[in-house]
Amino acid sequence: MKRILLLSFILLFAHSSFAATEGKFIQKDNMFPRVEIVTTLGSIVVEMDRSRAPITVNNFLTYVADGSYQGSVFHRVERDDDNERDFVIQGGGYDKDYDGLHEYDPIFNESGNGLKNDMYSIAMAYQDRKPHSGTRQFFFNMDDNDHLNPGRDWGFAVFGMVMDGYETLDKIMRTETAYNEKIGYSFVPKTPIVILNVKVLDANQ
Repeated sequence: MKRILLLSFILLFAHSSFAATEGKFIQKDNMFPRVEIVTTLGSIVVEMDRSRAPITVNNFLTYVADGSYQGSVFHRVERDDDNERDFVIQGGGYDKDYDGLHEYDPIFNESGNGLKNDMYSIAMAYQDRKPHSGTRQFFFNMDDNDHLNPGRDWGFAVFGMVMDGYETLDKIMRTETAYNEKIGYSFVPKTPIVILNVKVLDANQ
């Protein structure tokens, strides 16, 4: 009986500990939480919009809380040199050795929330043209990418805007890239751009 009670307590504690790190519990009364993403090339401050994208914001904050964005990289820095326009900076899914990081369950695609894939917005990535497959990867729009907005098909869910650190993103955009055979991506930075930390800023900042 004691063993059963002890096991039950451990399971309850473990569940409570995880729940406490879920994004919905982080500044739960703040509709526009801000995070600072610290990288090897500088910092980026993002304001997220819980009023328009609650599922996506809370999902992102869950990964922030568990610390697993720390040490991840931006694996995609894509631009269209032929048309002299930038496209996206994507990251959060791989470590610096380009091994995939753990994922929680995929989330519902909130691309119909009215937020547009405009320059310096942050959006949730998804895989293999499956609109509800987004987990932990995100990207910054480095131009007004209207074709990523929803139409008759699902788009990519925007969940916030960059408030500071534009020069950091511009610096990342200018890095040299190449094809990476391990992950099968073009536009991978030759020198890994590492996310050193992601921290939630005080609600008054």
